[in-house]
Amino acid sequence: MLLILLSYLAGALTILSPCILPVLPFVFARTGQPFVRSGLPLLAGMALTFALVATLAAVGGGWVVQANQYGRWIALLLMAFFGLTLLLPHLADRLTKPLVALGDKLSNKAADSERSGASSSFLLGVATGLLWAPCAGPVLGLVLTGAALNGASVGTTLLLLAYAAGAATSLALALLVGGKVFSVMKRSLGAGEWVRRGLGVAMLAGVAAIATGLDTGLLKEVSTVATSGVEQKLIDTLAPRGEPKEAPAGGAMMSRTAMAGGPAMMARRAMTPAADTLPVEGKLPSLNGAVEWLNTAPLTAEQLKGKVVLIDFWTYSCINCLRTLPYTKAWADKYRDQGLVVIGVHAPEFAFERNVNNVRKAVKDQGINFPVAIDNDYAIWRAFGNQYWPAHYFIDAKGQIRHHHFGEGDYAESEQVIQQLLEEAGRKDVTNTVVSAEDAQGIQQQSDMGQVSSPETYLGYDRAENFASPEKQAANAARQYTAPAKPALNQWGLAGNWLSQPEQVTLNQANGSIVYRFHARDLHLVLGPGKDGKPVRFRVTIDGAAPGKDHGADVAANGSGTIDSQRLYQLVRQSGPVGDHTFSIEFLDSGVQAYVFTFG
Repeated sequence: MLLILLSYLAGALTILSPCILPVLPFVFARTGQPFVRSGLPLLAGMALTFALVATLAAVGGGWVVQANQYGRWIALLLMAFFGLTLLLPHLADRLTKPLVALGDKLSNKAADSERSGASSSFLLGVATGLLWAPCAGPVLGLVLTGAALNGASVGTTLLLLAYAAGAATSLALALLVGGKVFSVMKRSLGAGEWVRRGLGVAMLAGVAAIATGLDTGLLKEVSTVATSGVEQKLIDTLAPRGEPKEAPAGGAMMSRTAMAGGPAMMARRAMTPAADTLPVEGKLPSLNGAVEWLNTAPLTAEQLKGKVVLIDFWTYSCINCLRTLPYTKAWADKYRDQGLVVIGVHAPEFAFERNVNNVRKAVKDQGINFPVAIDNDYAIWRAFGNQYWPAHYFIDAKGQIRHHHFGEGDYAESEQVIQQLLEEAGRKDVTNTVVSAEDAQGIQQQSDMGQVSSPETYLGYDRAENFASPEKQAANAARQYTAPAKPALNQWGLAGNWLSQPEQVTLNQANGSIVYRFHARDLHLVLGPGKDGKPVRFRVTIDGAAPGKDHGADVAANGSGTIDSQRLYQLVRQSGPVGDHTFSIEFLDSGVQAYVFTFG
């Protein structure tokens, strides 16, 4: 109930955001008409359509986005025609006969409140809902990410309906006030015809703004009202929960988006385990929410009584998770015979990580032989009240959580916790030495965070930052981009024809590229081939030249490589002094999907 209230309040705040401007003319086109028969059906159609489309887009994948694009263009044409009939009442005379009747009907309905029925207003509301793209502040980001993580549900739709209802409420107030203003103008100035034409111009301007991506690009960037700050205060006040994100330990960048739902996080504190005791932080929750288990039959909390358990939350394209693997694998092997059970709980971030076959391949490629629970529904994640990738929870033989660690680092301390819990369980032969993974290679090699000055950078428009191509990112639309000539540090851009979607960008034509000005020893990029699964060839350059000895594990010295699966690719590992460099990757085939840059 608290989240529903939060979503409603956040929706009401959208009236203060510039992203609402393109749809205001569509709403104000119903001014001067009975609110119950005209304005209310329009706002209801808008709210219902937005909630439905947003729910499907969050959980349904690319086909929903593509289908919605057709609906948006149909809606744009309808709005454009309606705007023209307001601006030019005699337009119908110059059109063909079928359009004459339609134009007259629309024009008459716009001018005659008595003939403007609820059904036509609802239809325009549906069109408005297809076109509305609100700036994704913290609350909407929380709701949409929760939908993507948890899948479609009645709860997801209710949250989006609450958000849309909040926006409709504030628009209704604006419509009622605006109607009175327009009525005064008509009576005092006799300017009814000019008011109608002004609304027609405003509607056409709104259509142009949406068609060119202005509503999701420039307007979001030039926001003069800090609604996101107000939303964050609402979150902190009404629903203080943690965000799922990469943990800060070891210098990992925190940039995961808030997730909706789940119980309040268990009370925890930063602590160093004492030599003689560890506090009890809670009980091992149920593991029954896993959709599948790898390397083992399904395990339950009851079966694990008497064992010391390490729960490792991870996702296979997360570089911070991959760099902890040498230690978790070593602990699993070292202490297996002494009663330790390591369980990897794979909780996906991106849609492709929900594919069990992808996870199965990653488990094999990374040499993971301990049990892995596939937590696609985030049931185990929520049961722990977890927030981070990676996260380690240490459970004693009585089934009690005794310690936790978020992120990379502090490996010796974590192993000492394992040793202490094994001794508490009655083991007499526990070693006091700790493992070292300094010799780990490739992606699993430990980072040089002292040299990292570049943050994790998402490429999909939902969380993209520092985009420097001259053209603005077009949400859910194909666009020809030009690479920035001289990007500043941490700026990036596209070249070629790309489709920008919420969590990734997709190359439509061969020979497109991505550039990034970075400062770090290692550069990684999460990539995947096209929907047909065909490998995509690429070529990497650093400052315009082949990488040579600075090539990453997935690139040859001449810069060539191939994308054959959806995963994280190491493209640069500098062998000498670390400095600012311009990275470029050109894709020789179309279809590639690019998600996020990470550094180390």
